[in-house]
Amino acid sequence: MIVRKAMARISPLFLVVLSLGFFFATYNLLTMTIHNRATGTLVVDESDHRLLSDPIIEMPENVRKPKNAKLPFHIALTATDAPYSKWQCRIMYYWYKKKKDLPGSEMGGFTRILHSGSPDNLMEEIPTFVVDPLPAGLDRGYIVLNRPWAFVQWLEKATIEEEYILMAEPDHIFIKPLPNLAHGDYPAAYPFFYIKPVQNEKIIRKFYPEEHGPVTNVDPIGNSPVIIKRELLEKIAPTWMNVSLRMKDDPETDKVFGWVLEMYAYAVASALHGVQHILQKDFMLQPPWDLETAKKFIIHYTYGCDYNLKGELTYGKIGEWRFDKRSYLRGPPPRNLSLPPPGVPESVVTLVKMVNEATANLPRWDTQ
Repeated sequence: MIVRKAMARISPLFLVVLSLGFFFATYNLLTMTIHNRATGTLVVDESDHRLLSDPIIEMPENVRKPKNAKLPFHIALTATDAPYSKWQCRIMYYWYKKKKDLPGSEMGGFTRILHSGSPDNLMEEIPTFVVDPLPAGLDRGYIVLNRPWAFVQWLEKATIEEEYILMAEPDHIFIKPLPNLAHGDYPAAYPFFYIKPVQNEKIIRKFYPEEHGPVTNVDPIGNSPVIIKRELLEKIAPTWMNVSLRMKDDPETDKVFGWVLEMYAYAVASALHGVQHILQKDFMLQPPWDLETAKKFIIHYTYGCDYNLKGELTYGKIGEWRFDKRSYLRGPPPRNLSLPPPGVPESVVTLVKMVNEATANLPRWDTQ
């Protein structure tokens, strides 16, 4: 009797509003699903980095990751024997060792792929595999072209125990333990705002013809950071190398893509092999543009950090306080760098503190 009276008091207007709410919720869910399928976007739960199942079609078994199962990945970075590259590699390897065995980590072995063609003085400090550079003059001063060629050689000659590989760079610092963000045959990659395949469709089509599919198949990524199955990278790497060289040989492509040409080449090569990446925005952060380190795994310190003494960013103009890796082309930065002034974002403060910790603990720092 009480239930009947309560039901009687519910107004018809409330029922109409409730029905409309269910309608729009269902509509939005279906629209999102259709959109994700059309664009090839993969949905990720940022709280624990699981690839979410499609609301309608369940995730395939080969993509599922058993609960509590570890899928270790090998960390590989290409490097030169220049002082500029060496000090960055030393800092990166220091923080790799600090984070590798912490809870939540799936970080496996580590290799510095040295494409100078001969050993250097870091061979005993950092696990290193020496490969040949490109033939003289082939890179035309764009040394990054050696990266895909280095990976081709390493994958052919080295014994790699892990099923997955993280392609990293010397100017990466692990700020917390890194899990395997890949899911089966879906590699994980960081989306770069300046890699824009759709806006550069005319150029992309020179290397990714229409018969291969829409240009949206080319992900807005570079090769690093990427966590990928070793067997997939073994297929992609030779294509990546060849596309890089072809792009460099094309004057229009070389002019438009400039210093990110090799990144576009990896994105195109992956698409040619039908490999789609999960775009992980929390894979890394890039100071000074990213302000906080929370939920991120890697600091990429590619940009200069310039501030006045009020803590205001003066990007493009040398600041009263600055940290820029390019200030140390001929040798390592000194130990105990001054901390930024008050008001500078936490990401920049963390970067300098982590550099200082590494340099304070690495032997013979000033002699490398």
